[in-house]
Amino acid sequence: MSDTQAPLSVDEFAHLGHGDIAYVKAIRSDDVPSLFPQAPTIQPGLDLFMLLGADGIPILLTDSRETALANASENQLETVSVH
Repeated sequence: MSDTQAPLSVDEFAHLGHGDIAYVKAIRSDDVPSLFPQAPTIQPGLDLFMLLGADGIPILLTDSRETALANASENQLETVSVH
């Protein structure tokens, strides 16, 4: 008997960490319209931060990394570093 597990299916991989894990990503305000089409117009050239779910779906947009991390904590999401 082998200790290795079968590889995850594409669907299983897509839902890995869903609802439990999030990550913070730095972006420029110039990229907001393509990521958040419903967002109001934001001054170009600003450094912003997104909190994203494990599946990459945006949860929050803020001007502070600390705010993004605090929101994750408030929602019982474990933040992970993605490189």
